[in-house]
Amino acid sequence: MNLLLSLILVIATTGSVVSILMLIRYQPIRGSHTVSLRHFTLLILVYITVILSFSNLYLGLELLGIHVLNEGSTSVEGTVPHLLEDIIYFSAVTMLSVGYGDVVPIGIGRFVAIIQALIGFLLPAAFVVTSFLQTKRGD
Repeated sequence: MNLLLSLILVIATTGSVVSILMLIRYQPIRGSHTVSLRHFTLLILVYITVILSFSNLYLGLELLGIHVLNEGSTSVEGTVPHLLEDIIYFSAVTMLSVGYGDVVPIGIGRFVAIIQALIGFLLPAAFVVTSFLQTKRGD
């Protein structure tokens, strides 16, 4: 079981890295008006992939018995659907904002949340820079 969870965590991490690299290396078609729409769609897909990958990481750590999230003053627990709901919510809030404080990371979860928040802040910058550089090269 631990080997399977470890494999899932490695696949989730690899998926996040590949998604970010796709965003950075994406080459828009020059002179096309659909470039921004295609690039924006790619950005949304990268966000979804990274949110779900980090959710998978948090879930894997929780299932391994390493508590990484607290809801209020207690550890996040309950049925698997409730656990998934809390973990995906926390991952999305961490990725898209600075968090609300209703679910907080603990232990190694803090380090993972810092990395996720950093990626969440850098993705829009990468999106703008790659769009701007591609537009300038096309001129």
